[in-house]
Amino acid sequence: MRLLRELLAAVQFLTRLPVPSYRFEPDMVMGAAKLYPIVGALVAFGAIALERLLRPHLPASAIAVAVLVYFGIITGGLYEDGLADTCDGLGAGGERKRMLDIMRDSRIGSFGTLAIVFSVLGRWVLLTAIAPGKFASYVLAAQVLCRWTALPLAVFLPPARKDGLGEKLANKISIPALLFGSVLAFAIVGFALRAQMAAPVAAVIAVMLVSGLIYRRKLGGITGDCFGASSQLAEIAVYVCAVWS
Repeated sequence: MRLLRELLAAVQFLTRLPVPSYRFEPDMVMGAAKLYPIVGALVAFGAIALERLLRPHLPASAIAVAVLVYFGIITGGLYEDGLADTCDGLGAGGERKRMLDIMRDSRIGSFGTLAIVFSVLGRWVLLTAIAPGKFASYVLAAQVLCRWTALPLAVFLPPARKDGLGEKLANKISIPALLFGSVLAFAIVGFALRAQMAAPVAAVIAVMLVSGLIYRRKLGGITGDCFGASSQLAEIAVYVCAVWS
């Protein structure tokens, strides 16, 4: 029963999907993290169903737009917001405190605007280019792996500030939770991609490692926005693998 409550907590936190009104315990956020890959799979199933519904009637470019709109609605723009804030802070440069203050500002700057434009445009181009026979498997892999990145980042990076999501997750996810979530994520991706899973997994791990090093060096740790930024980059990396020839 606790596992189910943790899954509901993960769904509530990462999506706009309605969940039953459970009273979540304070540590539920940490416990739910290992189930983020399942939330990614749930999100992916909706996108796959939408693509299957529209494929006989619309060109690939229009289907990609519909899928991106669906992602934005189902997540409330959570990851795009994180990417924009992170790029605004890191793009501004300067002292660590200044970058963190910029990331907390609700207003979006030029770097954040460009990041969202490039993210949406890049995903649109890549989703349009994915062969119909690969669409479902790579979308599933992308949505699972991008949410998996939060686990190793939370395990190995300290919080950059003393409040916010970074403080709630950073250094508070256990190694067993990381292992559980990793086995879960890689099992789903293996089921979806079979022998083709190596490149997407390697690409996502590379994105996670490089972004984590940047956060540690520039910010002194990780914030909630950083989790969203790495997730967006990981999703794009999987789509690149899908169309790479």
